[in-house]
Amino acid sequence: MVTEVIDECSVGGFVSVPKLLEIDWIKLVQSSLIQHGSVLLELNKGEKHALDMASKYQADWVIIDEKIGRNMAEYLGLNVTGTLGILLKAKQQGLIPSFIESVKAMQNQGIYFHEDLIKKLAKTVAE
Repeated sequence: MVTEVIDECSVGGFVSVPKLLEIDWIKLVQSSLIQHGSVLLELNKGEKHALDMASKYQADWVIIDEKIGRNMAEYLGLNVTGTLGILLKAKQQGLIPSFIESVKAMQNQGIYFHEDLIKKLAKTVAE
């Protein structure tokens, strides 16, 4: 089974990622030969397969933070959000107590987000 996205997440780095294969609500799909190969040339292996599978399975959303990946997702007609969008939605649904505190926790782990974007989004949830 080809597991590019899971492999990329399991490598680790600044942020600890849970073992994705052990999470019940994650649906693992068999990756196939990339249909949009030349279009996705600039992306890493995980992003290529994530976008290709999102296209193939007509995903409602794809979560990508890197600008080039987001641009490619939009080019392919996919709805795209990023980590900040997920945190914003979690705050709006009462799943986390503070958008800003969650962002700061990620920044403390070495994740970079543009400060103007953080401020803009924080205003939408009155923080």
